[in-house]
Amino acid sequence: MTEALLFDFNGVIADDEEQHREALNTVLAEGGISLTREQYYSEYLGRDDRTSLMEAFRRAGRPLATVRLERLLAEQSRIYQRLIDRSLSLVPGVADFVPRAAERFRLGLVSGARRHEIETVLARAGLRSHFEVILAAEDVPRAKPDPAGYLAARAALARRRPLAARSCVVIEDSLRGLEAAHAAGMRCAMLATSHAPNDLAGADVVWDSFAGHDPTELLPLTDG
Repeated sequence: MTEALLFDFNGVIADDEEQHREALNTVLAEGGISLTREQYYSEYLGRDDRTSLMEAFRRAGRPLATVRLERLLAEQSRIYQRLIDRSLSLVPGVADFVPRAAERFRLGLVSGARRHEIETVLARAGLRSHFEVILAAEDVPRAKPDPAGYLAARAALARRRPLAARSCVVIEDSLRGLEAAHAAGMRCAMLATSHAPNDLAGADVVWDSFAGHDPTELLPLTDG
């Protein structure tokens, strides 16, 4: 049976993919690179900021020195912070779902977002205390779809009490996240917040959001 839930962050807790897209577009424009909304959601969703910038410059055939990369990352983070200060929304139902989930499961969070972004949103939402483990972009050397983040989260939880990968359920919104979860040997519940439900056929369960769902629905996902 399921013992732990491992949440993604962007598009799963924070309904902020549009803010991320706008922040990325703004810093790419400095380098004369444009990115359509369709390109973002099909090719960049689920990538961390560093990987997204490097990939965009590579595809454009533009050089990207390390010093410039770090400057752009810092600027992208500032823009994102400004956008969520102005307008921050949570995924529908998550503010009720997380506390109820914490009563039954051990909770972790695995994201390509920066730690200070995650901590800021969780603190504002009153959800920080429910997560036993948080792994951010700074903590994992390889981004999704590599399973490193989910494997590291399981290992961190297991140091306190034994936990098998098959006893973990990941909650994701991106196809890269789905791939990472399955590569880690975990089941995956997908939210259709960033992709149409028909595009998520590889998931073990698909929800439109957390609204109307109870965490105990995820209890049997690891069976069989």
